[in-house]
Amino acid sequence: MDTLISENGVFLPIPPFQAVRLHFILGTILVLTSMVAHTLFPINLITHPTQTLFIIWGIVGPVLMILFGHLRQDMEQCSYFRAAGRGYVGLVAGAIVNALGAIILGAPVGFEYFTKTLNWSLLMSSFTFVPAACAFGSAWTHWHRVFASTKAFSFIDYMIRIPAYGAVIGAWFGAWPMPLDWERPWQIQ
Repeated sequence: MDTLISENGVFLPIPPFQAVRLHFILGTILVLTSMVAHTLFPINLITHPTQTLFIIWGIVGPVLMILFGHLRQDMEQCSYFRAAGRGYVGLVAGAIVNALGAIILGAPVGFEYFTKTLNWSLLMSSFTFVPAACAFGSAWTHWHRVFASTKAFSFIDYMIRIPAYGAVIGAWFGAWPMPLDWERPWQIQ
């Protein structure tokens, strides 16, 4: 069992089973959300990506805030509702950062692409910023330890770091073959 020392010196035990259980719940919610989008509404990520992403982040985002709100570091000073509020702030701030990063890296800019970029950046923010915002708030030292340090301190660091890195790496590898747009005249043969 790993322990984490909070700012007021209290040892917070984080069992490894809690990390496995939390990520199992998140994976199950993600799969169920995709199935609900496909069953209740005849949409999926291929035919209607904007609406499907809206449904997915609309359900997964609050679930992340609920689950990671229980892992907040300063439980005596920060209520559960305040941690959820920090999650919403993290969702919006992360969406802005992710959207700007996507645009800088080549996402199309225009009014017709706005909803696609917005829904994608909100989903990415749900996996990258929301867990850290719920658990740590705006404490720069915790964010630096989790995202910039090479060594994690506790299981909660791994619980936040691995899905965030996985989301970014998955988005990168998912976008990597996009220049192979076969509708260009010079690529049709």
